[in-house]
Amino acid sequence: MTSRLVLEYDGSGFAGWARQPGLRTVQEEVERALSVILQTDVPVVVAGRTDAGVHALGQVCSYSAEAVDPRALNSLLPRDVAVLACEPAAVGFDARRDATSRAYCYRLLARRARSAFWEGRALHWPWALSVEALEECAAAVVGVHDFTAFTPTETEHMRFEREVFVAGWRRSVSDDDVLGFGIAAEGFMRHRNRGLVGTMLEVASRGREMGSFRALLGGRPRPEAGPTVAACGLYLVGVGYGGERVVAL
Repeated sequence: MTSRLVLEYDGSGFAGWARQPGLRTVQEEVERALSVILQTDVPVVVAGRTDAGVHALGQVCSYSAEAVDPRALNSLLPRDVAVLACEPAAVGFDARRDATSRAYCYRLLARRARSAFWEGRALHWPWALSVEALEECAAAVVGVHDFTAFTPTETEHMRFEREVFVAGWRRSVSDDDVLGFGIAAEGFMRHRNRGLVGTMLEVASRGREMGSFRALLGGRPRPEAGPTVAACGLYLVGVGYGGERVVAL
């Protein structure tokens, strides 16, 4: 028996998804709640292991036990984690291995004054930038590229080529000062999106030429790219299965 669990969480108070001794993690909270209801240890497999401070709007997990009532789970979970759905899945379904696409969004508060509302949920950018340059960078990312330049030098990844299905910047419908970078791809590497955004901001602030950004997509070394921006602006939006391509924004 296999079940599929869909979660959202505010990553601000967590040391990331994966269990870590002595630290508060999303995995620990979810497995604890499941074990209380099912009266046994319930290891979960996650579609995307988010880092400390990264949020999720549609994280997907799988576990080998019966589906449970989301209301019961939510009553046992802390306020910064919520179950959106819990349902039976095909036998052997693996949330990580079976995923065919993942989508992320990075949120940027582009105004001089800081915000109490967006604190911990968007990167505050008080300097001038060119939205047109951001859009040009995003368009260049679509397709198959080597993302070595945006991945930490010390990494377990062996393959750095990935296909990006869609990428683009869009203003929030609820707050004109908030820009969102949405990206959907077959898979992601650790810190890749944050490195991409940091380098895009260099182009948008006229500190880097567009030609330099394009060259980085050919597999240049990590030190040639821009900084890794703060985790607070990054959200796992959703995960697709069976060839489904999830929407990035």
